[in-house]
Amino acid sequence: MTAPRFNFSVSATDGKARTGLIRMKRGDIRTPAFMPVGTAATVKAMKPESVRKTGADILLGNTYHLMLRPGAERVARLGGLHSFMNWDRPILTDSGGYQVMSLSDLRKITEEGVTFKSHLDGSRHLLTPERSMEIQRLLGSDIVMAFDECPRADAPHEVIEKSMRMSMRWAARSRAGFNSGEEHAAGAALFGIQQGALDETLRRESADALREIGFDGYAIGGLAVGEGQEAMFATLDFAPDMLPTDRPRYLMGVGKPDDLVGAVERGVDMFDCVLPSRSGRNGQGFTWNGPVNLRNARHAEDSAPLDERCPCDACTSYSRAYLHHLIKSGEILGAMLLTEHNLTFYQQLMAGMRDAIAERRFAEFAAGFRRAYLA
Repeated sequence: MTAPRFNFSVSATDGKARTGLIRMKRGDIRTPAFMPVGTAATVKAMKPESVRKTGADILLGNTYHLMLRPGAERVARLGGLHSFMNWDRPILTDSGGYQVMSLSDLRKITEEGVTFKSHLDGSRHLLTPERSMEIQRLLGSDIVMAFDECPRADAPHEVIEKSMRMSMRWAARSRAGFNSGEEHAAGAALFGIQQGALDETLRRESADALREIGFDGYAIGGLAVGEGQEAMFATLDFAPDMLPTDRPRYLMGVGKPDDLVGAVERGVDMFDCVLPSRSGRNGQGFTWNGPVNLRNARHAEDSAPLDERCPCDACTSYSRAYLHHLIKSGEILGAMLLTEHNLTFYQQLMAGMRDAIAERRFAEFAAGFRRAYLA
């Protein structure tokens, strides 16, 4: 039987938390799902097959960075992103909109789109909703993100309001641009992105506009941009409920392990974040008893594993003392092993939440996790 282009089903709920399955032509995605970030067609310090071994069903690629290097047209000529990076499962590509904020000194925004000055060589590029759809089509993305602008959560209300409404106009243009690529649209899904920062009224207006346009899934954007966990959770108390219940809800750019648990508790299905891989490269390992800084001298003669509950190579074959030595020595193997561990831990956490929801014991799971992790 041929797998559907895109199908999402919820198999169990427990409070607002839910577990289910996204079926796509390149494979199933179990939700809640965490997507490791492969910005430039690679998850840093990891081989794709090693990422799959951690339990990841889907990766994230970055439209802006791949547009600049090696170039979307080149990737297309080489068979698409999946072939290029040797990853045969689903890939979600962000639209480039986040760089509107993160590269604010290198861009100019108009109704047409965003003119970027490349951080690589200073060359100028115009990224519009239509061009974003074209780039993601050339890359061969499975889940395409609508083009949007992401202002800081602490920006003035009038700035957030104006930005949100422009993002909704861009969402409609993204939908039209996506639909015009018939061959791509037949094999991929398009997600819209809710904006509105921390404002419930603006979030409602954004959600209503997105529902009117119609998308395969819906993302919650504009969070994890400096507002803090308390404000983020307060927004998630209402934002996911505004989105269709029969479509996946994706919280972009989140986050710490306790962020993930709190967001699943509030009805979120999908996540991505650079934190596990970036922290691994910097000597931090996430464990069920909280994060561990392997740079600390107290690990220098510790023969215990980083996390006794973890099945990864870093935990089953090496001691904290050895990991400490690698990190302090600047050895590449240290970054590799800690990245593998962190990604494995994140996937174990997602699997634990899926099981707890299916067995209607999520509140117990979340409480137990917080007692140990935040102690």
